Amino acid sequence: MAITNVGVLGCGLMGAGVAQVSAAAGFKTVVLEVNADVLEKGLGRIEKFLTDGVAKGKVTEETKTAVLGHLSGTTSYADLKGCDLVIEAIVENVEAKKHAYAQIEAVVGAHCLIASNTSSLCITELAAGTTRPDKVGGLHFFNPVPLMKLVEVIRALSTSQETHEALVGFARAIGKEPIAAPDRGGFIVNRLLVPYLLDAVRCLEEGLGTVEDIDKGMRLGCGYPMGPFTLLDFVGLDTTYYIANIMFEEFRETRFAPPPLLKRMVLAGHLGKKSGRGFYSY
Repeated sequence: MAITNVGVLGCGLMGAGVAQVSAAAGFKTVVLEVNADVLEKGLGRIEKFLTDGVAKGKVTEETKTAVLGHLSGTTSYADLKGCDLVIEAIVENVEAKKHAYAQIEAVVGAHCLIASNTSSLCITELAAGTTRPDKVGGLHFFNPVPLMKLVEVIRALSTSQETHEALVGFARAIGKEPIAAPDRGGFIVNRLLVPYLLDAVRCLEEGLGTVEDIDKGMRLGCGYPMGPFTLLDFVGLDTTYYIANIMFEEFRETRFAPPPLLKRMVLAGHLGKKSGRGFYSY
């Protein structure tokens, strides 16, 4: 199954990164957003990343020009018509995604694959809402997409072998390392990571140590690049809280249940780096 034209739904932090790496690999890439202002902001993020790369000597002007030449933006689903693969990176809401998939299916060819960048939602449920469940799978990228090498390739119960192989091949073509992840809450990485982060919050609640000492302990004692609270602030406390609730709903295990402190910090708007305050102040 040949993929030459790629569509990306959403030009936020994740969508912009996905569009960038797709265009950088030589795929003709069109990224869709809900309005021109949001689209311009997302495309501007890509251009800034490349410009900064040129300034640091990590990207050549020729490469920057080539990437931007493979990339275009739109606010119309009609412009996805020629896509062989559409990667959805919109809000983590099942109904919103199903609505988007219906609009994709109204314009793309019967051969077109649809992949979700969801970090936790059930791919089988998303696929079941389409007319092509055999052509739907998951491509879970990690933030920041241009720098992180991993992609989890998730196969729904309905995903065909051909579709799965095509998604694995695409991940490799854009320079990523794919791993096959099961269609279960949290897939592989978040299934292991989220309980660790929640346990760190519980340890803080129980007075095991300060935020700084727990972070330092995991960095220097385990060799992690950042401690759990720094990582929580980077990912977003609201994002972790949302994923934890989905996983708890699926597994009903206490290790996936969000601790009271995490819930209250989210309610207070202390979401981490993006809000200026989380476990640390920014």
